[in-house]
Amino acid sequence: MSFDKLGLNKDILAGVTAKGYTIPTPIQRDAIPVVLAGKDILAGAQTGTGKTAAFTLPLLHLLSTRVRNRPSNAPRALVLAPTRELAAQVAESVAEYGQGLDLISTVIFGGVGIGPQKQRLKRGVDIVIGTPGRLLDLVNQRALDLSKIEVLILDEADRMLDMGFIHDIRKIIKIVPKQRQTLFFSATYSKDIKILADTILTNPVLVEVARQNTAAESVDQFIYHVEKDQKRNLVIKLIQDGDWSQVLVFTKTKHGANRLAKYMDKAGITAAAIHGNKSQSARTKALKSFKAKEIQVLVATDIAARGIDIDQLPHVVNYELPHVSEDYVHRIGRTGRAGCSGEAISLVEPEERKLLKGIERLIKKKIEVKVSEGFSIDPNSKFTPRPKPDTSNRRQGNNRGRSNDNRSSDNRRSDDNRSSDNRRSNDGRSTDNRRSGSSQRRRSEESAGNSNNRRSNSNGPREQRDGNQGSRNQRSSSRNSSRRSSNNRGE
Repeated sequence: MSFDKLGLNKDILAGVTAKGYTIPTPIQRDAIPVVLAGKDILAGAQTGTGKTAAFTLPLLHLLSTRVRNRPSNAPRALVLAPTRELAAQVAESVAEYGQGLDLISTVIFGGVGIGPQKQRLKRGVDIVIGTPGRLLDLVNQRALDLSKIEVLILDEADRMLDMGFIHDIRKIIKIVPKQRQTLFFSATYSKDIKILADTILTNPVLVEVARQNTAAESVDQFIYHVEKDQKRNLVIKLIQDGDWSQVLVFTKTKHGANRLAKYMDKAGITAAAIHGNKSQSARTKALKSFKAKEIQVLVATDIAARGIDIDQLPHVVNYELPHVSEDYVHRIGRTGRAGCSGEAISLVEPEERKLLKGIERLIKKKIEVKVSEGFSIDPNSKFTPRPKPDTSNRRQGNNRGRSNDNRSSDNRRSDDNRSSDNRRSNDGRSTDNRRSGSSQRRRSEESAGNSNNRRSNSNGPREQRDGNQGSRNQRSSSRNSSRRSSNNRGE
């Protein structure tokens, strides 16, 4: 069957022909008639089988044949995509296939200025393609009105759920009209995908052109068992020995992508990294250079696995296996697209053997093992996990430190108590000495007074002289008492 048998607008067919396509892929053949009939669809197909054209072609046909009403900020169709790259790819396809139609489309995503996006929406558009987060930002700022949506499309719905967009998707579903046509496309299926599909689709037609969660048959898959610290040298050897001109390499982390790209540059292989920490302009530049074959290797994280659409990409390398088995399907789906053949190679270190088993269970296929001299290891050798760092000595050291601190604190408290006791004891002795000195002075004064009285009574005529002598004796006694009291205080 050719495209002209599907009932598409002749202007759309001209766009298809301009891209060099004449025969629809299975997903296009089965999905396009369902969409043209105005029905909801639940479509499952592997990555790289032409899913984008399976919904963009009939969407353009439907909008071009209906009465056009293009109010400001209120598009007629909305396409949700998980990544900026995928949104840009879909927007590019819409523009190419619909170049002969009087339809306006725009792409919306984060990482770039929101002002120009508001201006484009204000001028009026028919189709908006975007990522959920930025779309909701524009809705909240009243720059985007979704109340006139006629067709809602979820592309790569499984990836959107993996990236945590489920809440944003549900918010958008509440905003768009209930009376609409919904197209739901997913490369893999899970329980969450089925639950979401059941809540947003109305009597959908199921279109499934291949077994669930499988890779395209046009992709040859191989694995190399290798030690972790030898992966960089092995991938460079494969690229150089095979004279690979265009290679997409996947890593698990952003920093890992940067390190590998720099290492390849030092080895004489032109490479660039693309991941979420890169600015949108840097990501776009790297992808454009890779498509134009200006750089030999593009090192990417899983966020870029959706949306990298490169004609006849020959090689994909899994430098590290993904933790989620379904991501393996999406990664290798970047090659072997649109009927072309491709090769997917995975470098498996001992710690990743469990991940490999999970992938093989998912795709229901045993992946062929290859050997590279000087690098490969026995896949059946017993794997001994790396021991965890021993923290017992550190804990003991901390306990000893705490024990010493406690002892020091106790000693300080004991010293403080003894000092306080000594101060109280000294204060007590000083108080007793002062009391003793005062008592002695009073007794001395009383004794002197009694002696004078006795002398006065017995020696009356000598009263004046003896009185003076008594005064001198009293002063002398007082001085002696003061010296004694001072001596006591010194003790």
